[in-house]
Amino acid sequence: MSRRLVILAAFFGMIGVGMGAFGAHALGAILTANGREATYQTAVQYHLIHTLALLFVASAIRRWPGNLARASGIFFAIGITIFSGSLYILAIFNLPIMGAVAPIGGVAFILGWLLLGLTAWQNHIA
Repeated sequence: MSRRLVILAAFFGMIGVGMGAFGAHALGAILTANGREATYQTAVQYHLIHTLALLFVASAIRRWPGNLARASGIFFAIGITIFSGSLYILAIFNLPIMGAVAPIGGVAFILGWLLLGLTAWQNHIA
């Protein structure tokens, strides 16, 4: 599982950097016209932060094997896809309904962090 998470994190990292560059260089006029520059930047920021969290989870799984750590990684991946994905769509296509989808991804991020914390707690790590 940890190997798959590293591969997934590498993929998400590649996409996150690409989306950041794409937003900065190709989408500037669209994002400005939509008034969604900050929304797009939030999507990129959370995308890349949680890509790093996935890498940490891959390491944590090797140290503290168990279902909680694995589930944490899954929730981070779901969060990146739903939270950042919906904000990318909102910013680029100016579809306000996507703003209602983003909190689902936010809940996935929260669950990922909760499960990662429980993994450490369960393994008596201070």
